Amino acid sequence: MKIWDGNGSREFLDSVGLSHRDVGDLGPVYGFQWRHFGASYVDASADYTGKGVDQLANIIHTLRTNPYDRRVILTAWNPRDLHSMALPPCHMFAQFYVSFPMQGQASEGSIENKAKGNLHCQMYQRSCDMGLGVPFNIASYALLTHMLAHVCDLAPGSLTLVMGDAHVYIDHIDALHTQLEREPRTFPELEITCDKGGSIDGWKAEDFVIKGYDPHKAIAMKMAV
Repeated sequence: MKIWDGNGSREFLDSVGLSHRDVGDLGPVYGFQWRHFGASYVDASADYTGKGVDQLANIIHTLRTNPYDRRVILTAWNPRDLHSMALPPCHMFAQFYVSFPMQGQASEGSIENKAKGNLHCQMYQRSCDMGLGVPFNIASYALLTHMLAHVCDLAPGSLTLVMGDAHVYIDHIDALHTQLEREPRTFPELEITCDKGGSIDGWKAEDFVIKGYDPHKAIAMKMAV
């Protein structure tokens, strides 16, 4: 994935006081906080196995054992580590919620049948690049919701984004005008073809099949750094 190349360059790292970091080492950003929250960050090559709080593992355990829980939270915002990050998290907080059909609405099973539950995600984004970042975040959190639903025997539900500072960069204006002139096409469907047995680890690109994807031609935009 190349989306963070601009923030991992030698020039950018030096500009934010991280000249001791290797090129490409963004510090304790999203993935580190999701899987090792609270651990002390060394560098991108260090082994963090068993260190910190694995928020994703805890979320899966909670969804499988207590889907009505109101504390199914994922956070990337760790004030202690902000100074060590190349860029503070933009999408920083998500809450997952399971809804079940009212008794009598389901065609089979009961309200206790987790397979009939729908997993919903509400994500708060503090800084929202409407040209590049937000579309990518919509796709990535939709995918994450599908993956969590899959390993927890739930059905994917809704995705809600709450936006803080929503903005359009000047050099994205023309590109977005072009996008607004286009007619939306039917959304594709996602099929997950593997059985992970309750684990979020070990996924491969071939585990996902995108059906009915008919995109418009790409519109080039530069990432602001």
